[in-house]
Amino acid sequence: MVEEFGNTGQVTGSEATRFCLTLMAEPLELSWHHSGVTSDFMGEYFSRACTKGIDPLDARHSISYMINEILENAIKFRHGGDVEISGSLEAETFEVRVVNVIDEETARTFRGHLNDLLERDPGELLLERIEANALDPDSSGSGLGLLTLMSDYGAKMGWSFAPGRVTEGVELTTIASLRLS
Repeated sequence: MVEEFGNTGQVTGSEATRFCLTLMAEPLELSWHHSGVTSDFMGEYFSRACTKGIDPLDARHSISYMINEILENAIKFRHGGDVEISGSLEAETFEVRVVNVIDEETARTFRGHLNDLLERDPGELLLERIEANALDPDSSGSGLGLLTLMSDYGAKMGWSFAPGRVTEGVELTTIASLRLS
């Protein structure tokens, strides 16, 4: 059974510029270092496809930041396997979809986090998280990326949890769309 949170519908259509990439888990072990290189590459690729009226440098930064935040989480919390990334750009809207497998416990914890995230204002949650992180010197600053995307960038986010294509784990699909103008 598929469980959805937030905005999981596809935004871009058949006329969109598209790009798909799979980060394969073997033979190179995936780490968070791969997210920066991958997101910068995709940001550059899509910024060159922007229509007139969109600042390509702004678009590159916004696209790269959005992909990096989502991809870092996918790599950090994955339960083995590859990470699939697909992006599309149509008119002034960029959309990214990242698919990875997580374990059951991570899925349960993340569902609870999403319920809180989607019930409250992302700007308020962002400020609360920044304050909490400032008070805790041992804090990793974790949790700021998605909140920043939603609050400061106006990204529309969605998540889908489905039984994995593998024998164990949950397939998590993260979808985000962003207006570039």
